[in-house]
Amino acid sequence: MDEFKKEIIEYAESFTSDESPVLRELREHCYAQYEDKAMLSGFVQGRVLSMFSRMIRPRVVLEIGTYLGYSALCFAEGLVDGGKVITLDVNEETNKVARSFVEKSEYKDRIEFHLGNGVDVIPSLPETFDLVFIDADKPNYTNYYNLVFDKVRTGGFIIADNVLWSGKVLAPDDENAEALHSFNQMVRADDRVSNVLLPIRDGLMVVCKNWF
Repeated sequence: MDEFKKEIIEYAESFTSDESPVLRELREHCYAQYEDKAMLSGFVQGRVLSMFSRMIRPRVVLEIGTYLGYSALCFAEGLVDGGKVITLDVNEETNKVARSFVEKSEYKDRIEFHLGNGVDVIPSLPETFDLVFIDADKPNYTNYYNLVFDKVRTGGFIIADNVLWSGKVLAPDDENAEALHSFNQMVRADDRVSNVLLPIRDGLMVVCKNWF
């Protein structure tokens, strides 16, 4: 079964549009240099995030959790003219790497970096968001959701990564799994939104803020 799954993933990748040279360089750099490389959005997930952005055509994207900047660059591909990605992170070392790769891209003037805790930074942001991507510390997912909700336009989207947590949400036995399971339960019970949990990679919770 594992070999079959590997072949299916390879097949899917072979029939997916290529990432940009900068994204490819960044992904290869991460896989070669970082033990926590699983934190990077993979090739197919990156193309999915880019496709979401191209469909939504956001003016402002908020990303909570920059890591090496891969997903920020993916979201930037769908921005309207004059749009921007605001990305937040607490890690100064990885943030420097993210900035260096963004500088190599055509989106260097459209990605705005903030170094600091999202819980502190988000309330200070005056923008209205078309799309929010949550991919930071798992125990704070619910806090991030609540902090951004009123700042998301009606009809806008919130996407949360890692919501399956390698399947551990089925029987949570650690803080992260419990927090993610609680987050999934909260979203499902929120009658202000429509949502779908996509079993892509480690799980993407896609939430639309209802028009009604």
